[in-house]
This record gives sequence, structure tokens and C-alpha cells, in this order.
Amino acid sequence: MKISPYLAFNGNCKQAFEFYEKSLRGKIVMMMTNGESPMAGQTPPDQHNRIMHTSLLVGDQLIAGADAPPQHFSKPQGFCVALSITDEAEAERVFGALSEGATVQMPLQETFWAKRFGMLIDQFGTPWMVNCEKPMP
Repeated sequence: MKISPYLAFNGNCKQAFEFYEKSLRGKIVMMMTNGESPMAGQTPPDQHNRIMHTSLLVGDQLIAGADAPPQHFSKPQGFCVALSITDEAEAERVFGALSEGATVQMPLQETFWAKRFGMLIDQFGTPWMVNCEKPMP
């Protein structure tokens, strides 16, 4: 079994995933709009440019997402995307990249459990935790 986050957006999924592709040094492996899908004829024309599905491959992990139908979108809450990064410099780079236009809830810093840990809500409303664990004794 694999567990991967599926993120919902309100019309800015394409911009978010292009940002995540750059920030996480991943690769968008699939992106389809409603207008490109087999459901295009049943989709209101004003929603044809919304993303029906996208997938971003980061290492061997997948993050997927879509633009929710406008009447079903709700602001993300009660979760965060947690990144476990083994290299301190890479944790700092990723946190810095995701921080662009973000609300930083906890700056990246050393904690009793981590060489680096920080939390933010990015410019698209997605909450993130970046963790670089200390080696276990």
C-alpha cells in the first residue's frame, strides 16, 4: 500500500503544481484540463481550463491534485503535507522555496527531534511541514 496526498484547489491547481515541480525538483508526469477530458462535453465551458487531474513525481513519491468543482471546494484544514528530508541543506532549500508568498507558521529551526523543522501554509493555501530528523542514538 502507498499513501499519497491528493490536493484540491479552486482554479489555481496548474500554477500550484508548476510551483511544486520547481520547488521540490519533481516532474509533472500528467496534467489534464476538464476541456481535454472525455467529460468535456458535460463540463460547463467556463470550467474547461480547470485541472481535472495532475500528478507530480518527486523521487519515487507521487503528489496528485485537481481543481475541485467550484461548488465543492473547501479551504484545506486539519492536515499538512509532511516532507521528510535527510539533508539539512536540502531541507533549507525546500523550505525556502515553499516559503515564497507563504505564511510561515514556524520558521525552519533545530528542535529536540530534528536538525531542521518548520511549518508553513504556501501561497496556494496548502499546509506543509519540512522535517530533517536527527539520527537516532
